[in-house]
Amino acid sequence: MMMPTHTPSFLMIPGPTPLPDAVREVMSRPAMGHRSPEFKQVLERVFPKLQQMFQTQSPVLLYTASATGAIEAALSNTLNAGDTLLVLSCGVFSARWGDMAKALGLNVQEIAVPAGQANTIESLQQALAADTQKQIKAVIFVHSETSTGALNDVPAFAKAIAEHGALSIVDTVTGLTADPFKMDEWGIDLAISGSQKGFMMQPGLSFLAVGPRALAAHQQVKNPGFYFNFTRNIKAQSQFTTAYTPATHLILALDEALNLLLEEGLEAMNHRHHQLKAMVRAGVKAIGLPLLVEADAQASPAVTAVYPPEGLDVGAIRKILKNRFSITVADGQNALKGKIFRIGHLGAINERDVYMVLACLEQALLELGASVTLGVAVAAAQQAANTYLQQQSKALVTV
Repeated sequence: MMMPTHTPSFLMIPGPTPLPDAVREVMSRPAMGHRSPEFKQVLERVFPKLQQMFQTQSPVLLYTASATGAIEAALSNTLNAGDTLLVLSCGVFSARWGDMAKALGLNVQEIAVPAGQANTIESLQQALAADTQKQIKAVIFVHSETSTGALNDVPAFAKAIAEHGALSIVDTVTGLTADPFKMDEWGIDLAISGSQKGFMMQPGLSFLAVGPRALAAHQQVKNPGFYFNFTRNIKAQSQFTTAYTPATHLILALDEALNLLLEEGLEAMNHRHHQLKAMVRAGVKAIGLPLLVEADAQASPAVTAVYPPEGLDVGAIRKILKNRFSITVADGQNALKGKIFRIGHLGAINERDVYMVLACLEQALLELGASVTLGVAVAAAQQAANTYLQQQSKALVTV
């Protein structure tokens, strides 16, 4: 039986993520002048709340661009052509930043690991120790690698980079909100995220937190660009306006989304995502499906990458989930396209949604001829949820 065409597909992908009603409804408001006193009041609310999200006292620049634009801003505003950038690569997006750096004329060094693995502190420390001439000016790495579901150790990496003296640039596009992130406490210099991920809103905005050392480096850059220029944008934001025409309605939606996120609380958000990760991983394992990221400690709380049963086509699984159950899960990317599917559990997702996708996944696999015992995935997810909550309760008692 096909799902009626008017039934919207529920997104269980790592972005865009489902929209809360309050965030979606903002988009129907009348137009607002971006230089009006009313919009200035919106920005007066939004900028401090963005700082709370990144846990920083430094400015958080708001760009009408995807996170790729904010990454380019981070590189072009702090590094000169010919400078050396160390890229920690563990998937499609971390590798992309190396490609971008080369396009900007930077000298790129790369430490790459196979898909499904996180980067290691040992390899980073070794590379930095070997750089006795301090040629490495910055290190860029992902917090959560969206293409594989691998999670990097942000505080350990940031500490090693700071001890070397290079700038740390963190892509926390699918990390922020899902996993703890403390920019100032951990000594991070630049951090980037995007609107359509854990922020529970539409695509089109990116956020770039700029620490003091990054601002100092910016003063030495010869060609920092125009639209993404730190100086222009920081000056405008200090006056609660924007350097150029912003996406006003997206910023109105951001204001609503930030209210919801901060009402839930940063710690509660992180715990919710880690609980969902435990549930998805337990459910998938109960079905008997292999996970791309094998170690729980290296698994992202935002997305889980899953191998299909031997002989079954990823496209067929995704098609049944979408056409019959109106659930969208993501394909693999680049070399992993058609080899894995990715279940997102980021943003406005709760336990009910995980039970739903696991139950429907079992049914889809059964229809495709896989040997599946119906109900095992949900039962395993329930057990994982209860175990996680019990562990958190014990931790609170201990504290």
